[in-house]
Amino acid sequence: MSSDNERSADPGDGAPEQLALIRETVRKAKVPRAKPRTWRGAALAEELPVARVLVNKGVLHLDQYFDYAVPEELNAEAQPGVRVRVRFGAGGRNVRGGRREGGGLIDGFLVERRAESDYPGALAALAYVVSPEPVLGPELLALARAVADRYAGSLADVLQLAVPPRNGRAESRPSPEPLPPPPVPSAGSWQRYAQGPAFLRALAEGGAPRAVWTALPGPHWPEEIARAMAATLASGRGALVVVPDGRAAGRVDAALTELLGPGRHALLTADSGPEKRYREWLAVRRGSVRAVVGTRAAMFAPVADLGLVAVWDDGDASHSDDNAPFPHVREVLELRAAHGRCAFLLGGTNCTVEAAQLVESGWALPLRADREQLRIAAPLVRTVGDGELARDGAARAARLPSLAWQTVRDGLRSGPVLVQVPRRGYAPRLACERCREPARCRHCAGPLQAPDQRDLDCAWCGRAETAWHCVACGSNRLRARIVGARRTAEELGRAFPAVPVRTSGRDHILDSVPDVPALVVSTPGAEPVAEGGYAAALLLDGWAMVGRPDLRAGEEALRRWTAAASLVRGQPEGGTVVVVAEPTLRPVQALVRWDPVGHARRELAERAELGFPPVSRMAAVTGTPEALAAFLAAAELPPEVEVLGPVPVPVTGPGRPRRPGEAPPGESWERALLRVPPGSGAALAAALKAAQAARMSRGSGEQVRIRVDPPDIG
Repeated sequence: MSSDNERSADPGDGAPEQLALIRETVRKAKVPRAKPRTWRGAALAEELPVARVLVNKGVLHLDQYFDYAVPEELNAEAQPGVRVRVRFGAGGRNVRGGRREGGGLIDGFLVERRAESDYPGALAALAYVVSPEPVLGPELLALARAVADRYAGSLADVLQLAVPPRNGRAESRPSPEPLPPPPVPSAGSWQRYAQGPAFLRALAEGGAPRAVWTALPGPHWPEEIARAMAATLASGRGALVVVPDGRAAGRVDAALTELLGPGRHALLTADSGPEKRYREWLAVRRGSVRAVVGTRAAMFAPVADLGLVAVWDDGDASHSDDNAPFPHVREVLELRAAHGRCAFLLGGTNCTVEAAQLVESGWALPLRADREQLRIAAPLVRTVGDGELARDGAARAARLPSLAWQTVRDGLRSGPVLVQVPRRGYAPRLACERCREPARCRHCAGPLQAPDQRDLDCAWCGRAETAWHCVACGSNRLRARIVGARRTAEELGRAFPAVPVRTSGRDHILDSVPDVPALVVSTPGAEPVAEGGYAAALLLDGWAMVGRPDLRAGEEALRRWTAAASLVRGQPEGGTVVVVAEPTLRPVQALVRWDPVGHARRELAERAELGFPPVSRMAAVTGTPEALAAFLAAAELPPEVEVLGPVPVPVTGPGRPRRPGEAPPGESWERALLRVPPGSGAALAAALKAAQAARMSRGSGEQVRIRVDPPDIG
């Protein structure tokens, strides 16, 4: 008991004498106040007295199992898969009573019970079992090991992503009894696809088809995912679907509940809160629920007898984890499908280059609708290029040509109109009005900006700029590269004063809007769903999205456009989309034809010629110039590796938020890209992991950052 309690119970302070007597009796009792965490002299378990433990140390040179002795008192609880606490880092000299002692307490997972240890010295004992709940099964452990090897990471880091933190209250509650398999659902809107009913039938019969699904635009995709999951449940197996964000998870959750009723599935999102999310996760782990819908972390959900894994919109950046070893949902689910021999479904209104490669290699089959169904579901797409803007001076100044104004007016007669702008806020980056060369600071080359329409200053160093001129053409006139959502909403509000204007962006995202005339200004990815669909949509500043200096700029622009255009009514219902971009650009042409698959296949062919991912495997190694040079010199890389660089990494400006992989403010880092042909990716990852582990074990100063298959390579 604490000293405060002792003082408050003193008879002189008015506490009862009987309470003081009881306390003195307890103090003199020969009962230990706490369990001896070294278990000195304690008897060991008669059977399997050795526990193999994975300690929660994410450093690569400790990416192995460690053996501990199991005291007899912990024998019943110390079962494979439970969380334990052990002492780590004592060294081999501090041995007393046949037990290694010392070291700090650290969390871990008990992986295996063994009769003997491979370690010849004295073993430390398990300190205690945190919880008898087994949370790490053999399948999840094997998956985590495969992910760690693929991404040159540690098993402990992967398990940090795979197993949620413990919540005692959620763990103490029993999970419900599992429900019997539901009946086989009807094909529903899957009949719009030539192979759709056959795909559902294969799932219901226990098959393992693999498909890349190019979904038709419109509101039906959550219901179609729900039917695929229901067909898998009908076969007595489990199903797992991973979506980019909580809004998409909510739509699939509602579709599943409507189709199968409550209690059939678990929803694993960060919005649920730690207790509810852990309770849902435990229901899956215990086998009470066999269907899971969730965001990125759900890719490791321990679904029993997994029959289907699916990912929606695999090109979304949120599918790539920002924590080491940076796994991607698509790749993890591919591993689960291959190792577990279950069905695989990769779906979206767009098609990524990686999805096209799965089809080209024969690993998965295409699942698409014919052109007749596409003409019914897709809106009419029209383009406005620089030529038309140049002929209309007033429209050019407002970024909205006559065609766009007319489309807005016509759409507002029958419903809401969506306006997509590439950025939020008000303060834009600036560029030369004549040649569109980005306006940069003369001192640090940072981008110039005009916050809230004030004087020019630098976004990196903060210096004011009073006499800017373009270094390319000499002009001194600036234009906004991308006008933000707030300013666009203000302009549209003045143009249509009788129409309500709503905004949706990072600070405030709308889930849905009613089917009434309104202007909805949104940034990409934050578009709310309109009841009955939008009457029209404007996609502004398309040239800014396509012109980003990134290998995936065209693919990402098309993905953002198709996602927004899919919320618009079909062409038979009058739905129209106007994209303000040069009509000859390849992504614009793909949007007009609504042919994301053709765009992805052409991108894949060009990357194959250049040796870029996903045709090749690539890793990015980043660090200070000295650390990077030392790492590359010491690493035993495969002979077929090609080193690109190193090149400087953009310096993070003071006061600017640091993104994952960027250098600390004020530091100069470099990056090297390591490229190997297909089939050598595992060798490259193993070599990088070994080199990093050796460097960390020696304590060789500054570390380097390794990312296998980086999503952005510039």
